Amino acid sequence: MSLFDYTIEAVSGAARAGSYETAHGTFRTPMFMPVGTHATVKGVTPTQLRDLNSQVVLANTYHLYMRPGADLVAEAGGIQRFMAYDGPMLTDSGGFQLFSLGHMMKVDDDGVTFQALDYDGSTHRWTPEENMRIQQLIGADIAMQLDQCVGYPATREQVRASTKLSWEWARRCCDAHTRPDQALFAIVQGGMFLDLRLESAQRLIQIDRDSRAAGGRGFQGFGIGGYSVGEPHDVMFETLGQVTAALPPNQPRYLMGVGNPTTLVRAVRAGVDMFDCVLPTRTGRMGTAFSSQGRMNLRNAKYTRDFGPLDPACDCVVCREHTRAYLRHLVKQREMLGGILLSIHNLHFLTSLMGRAREAVLAGCYEEFYEEWMASPGARDY
Repeated sequence: MSLFDYTIEAVSGAARAGSYETAHGTFRTPMFMPVGTHATVKGVTPTQLRDLNSQVVLANTYHLYMRPGADLVAEAGGIQRFMAYDGPMLTDSGGFQLFSLGHMMKVDDDGVTFQALDYDGSTHRWTPEENMRIQQLIGADIAMQLDQCVGYPATREQVRASTKLSWEWARRCCDAHTRPDQALFAIVQGGMFLDLRLESAQRLIQIDRDSRAAGGRGFQGFGIGGYSVGEPHDVMFETLGQVTAALPPNQPRYLMGVGNPTTLVRAVRAGVDMFDCVLPTRTGRMGTAFSSQGRMNLRNAKYTRDFGPLDPACDCVVCREHTRAYLRHLVKQREMLGGILLSIHNLHFLTSLMGRAREAVLAGCYEEFYEEWMASPGARDY
């Protein structure tokens, strides 16, 4: 198996099970990536991530660029050595963070100028080429193109302009990306407009073909951005399946920023392979746990004398060793261990869920798995 080959091992309906080779090992899909924005998954050690079978960890280019700096990460030997995590990693481009700065960001055809008010207020300029330089210094196994994402709702004119700019920047990222041990993923945009999304996919596929015809590497996968930006989940699913069907079947499809358990199960059914989101760790720090029965708010008084496991259906270390009463005590006391333990459980819940989804695809019975999940008490609560 060659570097960045995506091998489809089984298909069940539109759901796929595959394996993807990177310089730091092979990961298997469908899969969920924990988010380590600042080169750390909050409250979870690299050893614990390995124990959770996390497979791939995501880091953020904008935040690492601002602190400690891409040059320092490169000096340390790359992102894996810097954070002592030896598995595959992915960096998003930081584009979403830039465009979240609102009026502190100005975009033009050539790039984006932004003021980093969340750090020191300094002003910076990124072009697609500069973004590729930074991501290649950081050195994750997968880099994402610099794109422009608009929120929901947005006018067709706004979405059309951002989609066009994104595929133009994709071509420039493709031309600028030269690191052979790092994959580059393009990003489909288009908001909630199916025709714009299909046009985006077609443009990106053509860029990939043009690059390869000229002796370049093209793209090694496709992200799907611009969803989970405020729209109802059902709105996303009005177009998602048709978008995935328009993408090359021999490359991974990564739905960006999605971590709701039921949304993951539905998206795998629509042909998605990879996911990421801060949701499991963020909700864990807020005292909320995922479970087979739905969300559990450990602040609720009903757990005060509940000495049962967090989720009897879960085999993670937290559920094996700690009671709901103890976890509630930690949360109410604002002890950091409470957020750590709930984060570990929530990550295990999603990685395990995707593991079960993969097994269902391999067995050729994903539709049965989907229907069973959708009929479960937990599915209705997410």
